[in-house]
Amino acid sequence: MSRSLNKVMLIGNLGADPEVRSTNNGSRVANLSLATSRQWTGQGGEKQEKTEWHRVICWNNKGAQLADLAEKFMKKGDKIYVEGRIEYRTWEDREKQTRYVTEIIAREVILLSPRGGGMGGGEGAEFARAKAGAKVAPEGKAESLEAFPEALDEEDDDLPF
Repeated sequence: MSRSLNKVMLIGNLGADPEVRSTNNGSRVANLSLATSRQWTGQGGEKQEKTEWHRVICWNNKGAQLADLAEKFMKKGDKIYVEGRIEYRTWEDREKQTRYVTEIIAREVILLSPRGGGMGGGEGAEFARAKAGAKVAPEGKAESLEAFPEALDEEDDDLPF
């Protein structure tokens, strides 16, 4: 049997405050907009930069409360590390147009920005690093996400690690 791997690791800055919602069954999910940039020197010696925007989905689950982490401790401009898997989805919008989206489903999030201002020393320490469990939901669990077409079901794949 051949094995495969779908793993993404990103370090970037949040382009907006997290959007946190609840699904019909009470699960919480946070959508993050994460920017990563690369820089290089062009042929003429001029500095070049390109920014890529990533849509990151953080679920609350049995292993970690990633949506709560996002809501309580993340804000626009924060630098974070995200580890997870990439998913490609399609859906039909209200105008019957097929929409496509690429998302990173977070398994682990680490806050890299220093906690300053109103956050007391270590107040967020327990949430500084959150890691999701290997299996998020039992097989066959389905929920209606019609109200949130951009959200996806919570099932995580069975990975060998």
